Amino acid sequence: MFEISFAVYIRKIIDILNNLRYTALQMEVVIVIYRPMYLDKIMAYVDAPFVKILTGVRRCGKSTILKMIMEKLRTERNIPANRIVSCRYDSMEYDDMTARQMYAHLKERLSPDGKTYLFLDEVQEIKGWEKVVNSLVSDYDVDLYVTGSNSRMMSSEISTYLTGRYITFRIFTLSFSEYLMFKEKYDTIGNLREELAEYVRLGGFPATHLQKYSQDEIYTIVRDIYNSTIFSDIVKRSQIRKIDQLERIVKYTFQNVGNTFSAKSISDYLKSERRTLDHETVYSYLEKLEKAYLLHRCSRYDLQGKEILKTQEKFYLADNALRYSVLGYNADSVAASLENIVYLELCRRGYTVNIGKTKDGEIDFVAVRQNEKLYVQVTQEIHSEKTEKREYSRLLEVHDNYPKYVLRADEFAGGNYEGIKTMHISDFLLSSEY
Repeated sequence: MFEISFAVYIRKIIDILNNLRYTALQMEVVIVIYRPMYLDKIMAYVDAPFVKILTGVRRCGKSTILKMIMEKLRTERNIPANRIVSCRYDSMEYDDMTARQMYAHLKERLSPDGKTYLFLDEVQEIKGWEKVVNSLVSDYDVDLYVTGSNSRMMSSEISTYLTGRYITFRIFTLSFSEYLMFKEKYDTIGNLREELAEYVRLGGFPATHLQKYSQDEIYTIVRDIYNSTIFSDIVKRSQIRKIDQLERIVKYTFQNVGNTFSAKSISDYLKSERRTLDHETVYSYLEKLEKAYLLHRCSRYDLQGKEILKTQEKFYLADNALRYSVLGYNADSVAASLENIVYLELCRRGYTVNIGKTKDGEIDFVAVRQNEKLYVQVTQEIHSEKTEKREYSRLLEVHDNYPKYVLRADEFAGGNYEGIKTMHISDFLLSSEY
């Protein structure tokens, strides 16, 4: 009896949240602001024999980017509307649809007059979607684009069915540069230092920067995104019954952004709240939060031993506003939020990012992209010689010729220190030199 009522309860919550999301998406269409960071990369693969897969946290802009691609196909490449087919699979219209039904539905909509451009949004809602996509690209003249909000999109099944025939694009919430671009459409851009402080506090979900919203209004929108992600992508999909345990783990990770911790740390924390949870269950919950793109795992890399360490990892959030919408804004968390922002910016630019373990400490980020490498220390402020020595000495322990940065959010005299470049965080985020 309890299982039936619980399932119905969760289903109603999910339906309400999805309806709210749909309303917000309709509002989002009113203002379309192009995001060339992604659009230019994806457009380069139009008509190429690859399935284009866009992944990222809910409401980071994937659906809107699909609309932008469709618009460019119509206006710049003169593709007629009947050859552009779009389906959003988190809509109630496709509720309980099977893979076979999905295939039959799309097959009916293929154009007899030339290549059909298929845009399939949130396809992870259809079990077996990868088989459908594989059949379509194998048997018909199609150019296919799909989005998803769960890293199950990149499971081994996709590799099996689409081997060598797909390319992925990770979509993030707005960068600082994009945030300024959005804001200038409805407000005046102020001092960049002050704008960075606003960006830290308000985050970068596109829907929250289409017009001037108050902080409370922004956090209300982001809480909707958070709730729909938790219930749709984690609770519903994994059939989690003990939601309070999941929420406590979320609270712990959100509070400890930028700190190294382990499953044992979380277990001990829960034990202090008179909750018992074994390490494997903790790891399972963390993995689910990762797969829903709410969290990013950042491993430690031993710079001497040249190996990835399996313990004491850090986790960063998909967007700072998630933390503040759930826990409330706290000025003491700004240092960790600045670190989070720099981490995401490096990921946006295609770097693989790790924490660098040195002999005597840690470097915040070691970022590698093909043959390039950066070392980055992030600090909110340096208010003593001791702090300054600590931030620079860690980088001086690394004896190679790759660029090294100390990034700050306070006022300082610029310049280099023994080859280490000091930059304001806002300047680093807007720089094109790395």
